[in-house]
Order: sequence, then structure tokens, then C-alpha cells
Amino acid sequence: MNAVQTYRYLQPSALRAAGLDLQTCGGPAANPRFFAGFLTAPAAAAAGLLAVAEVARTRYHQPVNPASLDPVVTGSRGRLRFESFSGCCGVYARMDVLPAGLDGEISGHGTTNVDVNPPLREALARVGGIEPLHVAVGPDDLTVSTMDGSVVERKVPLPGRWLRGFAEVHVLTAGFEPRAEIPAAEAAAFLRRLPAANDRSVLWAVPAGRTLRLTSRPVPGAVCLAGAGRLAALRGVLRHARSLRVYGPAVRAGSPAVPSTWELDTGALRVSLTLSPEPYRGFSGEGAALAALAGDDVVDDAELVGALLNWDPTIDVAALADAAALPDERVRAALAQLGTAGRVGYDVADGAYFHRVMPYDAGRAERDNPRLVGARALVERGAVERDGEDATVRTDAEVYRVRRHPDGAYSCTCRWWARHRGQRGPCRHALAVSMVAAPVEALS
Repeated sequence: MNAVQTYRYLQPSALRAAGLDLQTCGGPAANPRFFAGFLTAPAAAAAGLLAVAEVARTRYHQPVNPASLDPVVTGSRGRLRFESFSGCCGVYARMDVLPAGLDGEISGHGTTNVDVNPPLREALARVGGIEPLHVAVGPDDLTVSTMDGSVVERKVPLPGRWLRGFAEVHVLTAGFEPRAEIPAAEAAAFLRRLPAANDRSVLWAVPAGRTLRLTSRPVPGAVCLAGAGRLAALRGVLRHARSLRVYGPAVRAGSPAVPSTWELDTGALRVSLTLSPEPYRGFSGEGAALAALAGDDVVDDAELVGALLNWDPTIDVAALADAAALPDERVRAALAQLGTAGRVGYDVADGAYFHRVMPYDAGRAERDNPRLVGARALVERGAVERDGEDATVRTDAEVYRVRRHPDGAYSCTCRWWARHRGQRGPCRHALAVSMVAAPVEALS
């Protein structure tokens, strides 16, 4: 089911003689202004912004005509973040402009869409040289621009899956660890050796000296690389990068496909792509956030912790726990809950959450999740009968048995669990069981 997102800009973004003017949409205020100053690495920033915009207009699975989804930008203390999802929701892109890349001050805090239109993309592709580039994120004069009447408005069908992806990806990446780091020259050679863009195979990258080697089977220390052609958006940033870092969860022999993050670091900024476990799988269906969405017990904690967030580029969990007078584990659970509403993201390089507020109806992530909606309906109908650690769930036509294992994982006799074996989150029956459990238990 699609929502309709209205982008309303006072004028088109453009690269002008005075510098780069990036127009913002709604968010913390109408057309907020976040930054005015210089980018110290203009060519790298232009390439990074192009990469984020390219992902936003691409469907990697079953490609169709390019979409017109505008990236979002977050202004926080000493940092600008540009984020996007692909149209198929299988690739998450982000560019973090770090303090070393900014010669100016963040004048506002918040998250909003930023206009990256076709003429601007063409202009960004021509940015070069080493001279700093003046950039304004947000209009210079809201009053004058509004009276001028030069308003650009686009109504864009925004897939519900795209919105739910933001709710999922922070949960998945919070479990990542650094797996490899290779110099830029070796990274360029590695990317040249990858299969063609239309290849849908699942490969594994293994550290091998100063480079990475590909294998068809997972081994300890390997990083999953599914649909290697989806890394193409990084190629424009390679010539500016110092290194390529790769992140992923721990795997072993026989592990199923898992997501991974591939990040280029230029010193002044970082550009990363996070890939779903397989090209046909969008992050919106991974189910990693379902436990947080289902957990009523953490809602009060999330409200308290959310009130203490202050647009920090990295969130110090220990400091937040002291301020909220909560244990660290409850703060982390609250952050997971906040992430399902788009109020926090996760930065694998910093190993920390960061504050943002998505300019969308974040409640859709919960309302439009079929498994969560189905689980709540089962609970409301009284379909769950607890039997110690196990439970029986009765639907109109079937009876399912849900079992809780010693490690805390659930299994079910339904077709969903038989097909995915817990690799894409819990089924609606296990979710329903967790909702009537006391206390709410972790799902896997």
C-alpha cells in the first residue's frame, strides 16, 4: 500500500556561481535551514551525494523506470547525514559529512527531505578541484523566497515497504561488527572483479591480506555479499576514498545469507551502502524490528528516553541511562523502540545510535506490518492459550503450536516458520504469544 509524500521546495536545488544550494522540504519547520558554510572536500561530497541520490532512484530487484524519491538530510551537532533507500528497499545508502568536512556551523537541528533533481545531478557530476565549495542546506531567506512564488512541489507515491525499511535497518546493523578494512586501491580492484550488475548470486567476502577474496560458501569471519552489482553506486566515490571498511554479523559454516554494510571513508566524509541478505529481499520484510514494535513494556521507557535525545551525532547509552535513571539494557530496548518510529538510526562506524526524526508518518511502520497487525488481531480475539513456556494459537481454520526453546527462540508449526526457520523474524503466531507473555520475551 502506498502513501503519497508531498515534497514542497521554495525553489529547485542548484549549483550556482556562489555555491551549492540544497533546498529542504518540511520537517522540524517548513523548509528548515541546517547549514551554511564550506565543504572542505567538494568533489568527494558531490560524488557521495550522487551515490545516495542514485540509490533513491533505483530498483535493483525487477528494475522499472527510475523513481523520484528524494533523500533525507539530518542536521545535528557538527554533522550532516544524507540517507536514502532504493525503490525495492533492498539497499540503504548514507553519506555522513563529518566535522573535518565542514567549515561552518550547523545552525539548525532536524530531519527533512532534500531536493536532488536531475539538473543538479548533472551539475554535481562536474564538480572537481580542491577548492572548498560553499553550500547552503536550506533556503537563504524563507520570507523572500516565499513571496517570490518560486515553489516546486512534487507528489510522489512512497511505498510502505520503503518506510518500514528505516524501522528495520537500525536493528539489523546494531548487531554488526567490523570484519575487514582494505586500502582504496585494493578496494577499486576488488570492485572491478565483482560479477555483472544483473548477477543475483550470494557470495561471501573473506579478508585475505590487504584485499578481499570471494567464496561461494560462508566461513567464520566472512561477510555476505548478495547481488554484488548493488555496490555500483560506490564506484564514483572510490577515487576520493582512503579505505573500504566492511561490517556484518558473525557467521559460521552453513550460515544463511545475512545483510552487510560497505563503507568508503575519505577522512572528511563516509559513504556507505547496506545490502539486504538477497537481492529480492527488501529490508521491510526482514522482521528484525517486530519484537520492539510488539513490546508494550518498553513504550514508557521509549517516551522517557526520547525526551532526553538532543540531536547528538552519537548517542552515549551510559550517559543516557544515567539521565533517565534506567539500566543500560532498558535504554537499548527503548532506542530499538524509537528506531521503529524513525527517531534514531545506527552508525556502524561509530558503533552508536544517532538522533533523527523522519519526515514521514512513522506510525505506518507498525500499522502496515502484516505480521504485527495479524498478531494484534489474534490477541484481541483471545486466540492464544498459554501452556507454560509453550502456547496454542487458534485461527478460524487452523490450530498452531508455538514452542519457546531454552535459548529464548520461538518455533511454530505454521508454514511461515517452516519456510524461513526464524531467519526473517517471528511469525504472527509467535508474536501474539509474546504479547500475552509476562514479561515480554525476546524473539528470534
